[in-house]
Amino acid sequence: MKDIITGAEALMRSLEHQGVKTIFGYPGGSIMPVFDALYDHRKTLNHILVRHEQGATHAAQGFARVSGEVGVCLVTSGPGATNTITGIADAMIDSTPLVVIAGQVGTGFLGTDAFQEVDLVGITQPITKWSYQIRSAEDVPWAVARAFYIAKSGRPGPVVLDFAKNAQVEKNEYAPAKLDYIRSYQPVPEMDEEAVRQAAELINSAERPLVLVGQGVELGDAQQELRAFIEKAGMPAGCTLLGLSALPTAHPLNKGMLGMHGNLGPNINTNKCDVLIAVGMRFDDRVTGKLDTYAKQAKIIHFDIDPAEIDKNVKTDIAVLGDCKETLAAVTALLKPATHPEWLDSFLPYEKVEEEKVIRPELHPASKSLSMGEVIRAVSEATNHEAVLVTDVGQNQMMSARYFKYSKERSIVTSGGLGTMGFGLPAAIGATFGRPDRTVCVFMGDGGLQMNIQEMGTIMEQKAPVKMILLNNNFLGNVRQWQAMFFNRRYSFTPMLNPDYMKIASAYDIPSRRVMTREELKGAIEEMLATDGPFLLEACVMEEGNVLPMTPPGGSVNQMLLEC
Repeated sequence: MKDIITGAEALMRSLEHQGVKTIFGYPGGSIMPVFDALYDHRKTLNHILVRHEQGATHAAQGFARVSGEVGVCLVTSGPGATNTITGIADAMIDSTPLVVIAGQVGTGFLGTDAFQEVDLVGITQPITKWSYQIRSAEDVPWAVARAFYIAKSGRPGPVVLDFAKNAQVEKNEYAPAKLDYIRSYQPVPEMDEEAVRQAAELINSAERPLVLVGQGVELGDAQQELRAFIEKAGMPAGCTLLGLSALPTAHPLNKGMLGMHGNLGPNINTNKCDVLIAVGMRFDDRVTGKLDTYAKQAKIIHFDIDPAEIDKNVKTDIAVLGDCKETLAAVTALLKPATHPEWLDSFLPYEKVEEEKVIRPELHPASKSLSMGEVIRAVSEATNHEAVLVTDVGQNQMMSARYFKYSKERSIVTSGGLGTMGFGLPAAIGATFGRPDRTVCVFMGDGGLQMNIQEMGTIMEQKAPVKMILLNNNFLGNVRQWQAMFFNRRYSFTPMLNPDYMKIASAYDIPSRRVMTREELKGAIEEMLATDGPFLLEACVMEEGNVLPMTPPGGSVNQMLLEC
């Protein structure tokens, strides 16, 4: 005989059936029956009480990105639900599997402007893979199974379940549901053998091939297939921001980061290669720069799981649709072993120029003040380049991406497409739950930290071992840099009057240390890493440091500035 249980209890059992063990959330009136049911499932469902619903979504994103599992959020209706919107949009554009479950007023009150009623389905439909309102208890197992299947299949993304209060308290027969098929939904396109053959032929005939590595490689767990692909054909590779850890930094074919603040070699040679091979990336504008001048000399091969990305920004000559774990292996099997010594050597002059004009001055500045780059590199070296890097958004993000090194998979968690300030701190919390076996280091600016600084309360309560590195320059640094370069140094509302972060950390019972000189830096990092649990390291860095190289807005990828 089937159990007769409430919709709230059915939700708990359905989450357990999906293998969920961690939930990030915040209770409230319209979700209270669910939290009451959760009380009896505390041994199997670990609920992390955040301090703001936006923090719940970013924590769930951090959890998902490092673990490969679906991140789960549980919030109430009205403002609780709308506070998740930024995180949902962030997850959509960065392809992060997320299931957000929000309370809703009872169906009898829908459309009456009831207390804390908001049309969450209407709001979130454009920024989710699926958004659905559960109006009866019998729908719960089906809706949850469908939500998890959609969130994690194909190109991952966020799903919203809007859970009406009457459905939470109604009783109905419960039977667990699993789903692996939805009519008219094809998450993984069928691989086209002819496209595979054509791609292999084009690569075999290439003299100057260049591979662009995106996050799709990590999402598809295709890191080994990527290495086999580039190594067999001797092809250099550049990585997008979210794809940086798909290929170890030290790999001899890894030529660095693509994009506005990427490395000279892969950016300039994008406009010199004869075959450009994009793998699991979407030709974002921060990577391509001016589209009218982007790789016009090259034949374009695009590996992607999402047909909507093909020809969206850059015209493709050969589209290899499907799961890149399968498509890369299929193309690699047809490749002829090759080396391209002259082409690989062409990156060396750019590396030398960048080393002399940008990297060395950043890592060994003449100024007595600390630079962001030297702090980041010192932390990376102290962790043997094995830590998970989490960043906020701004100069701290670009500097971290450039000067941190990656030796393990799924090692960078950052807000790429949406560029969400306030992302870093809660995302780092989630990462510590997603991979408790790894050191998690989050780099933040003084602006981004204050946007979700309340999540230090979550760190305090959970004793989450987040290693927080605050790169404090007393500015909204990225905006200030643009004001310096393009607005005649008119620093309009970018200087920051900051609080005493040491006192704030102390109030949350978090150990901390402030460093102002490089003589203090090594010992402070050692203290941070040796501390069991969380730690805040405030590095007071030069106020007007800049992230270079830089492709100016509207510029071409081969027009990078080395100074400003």
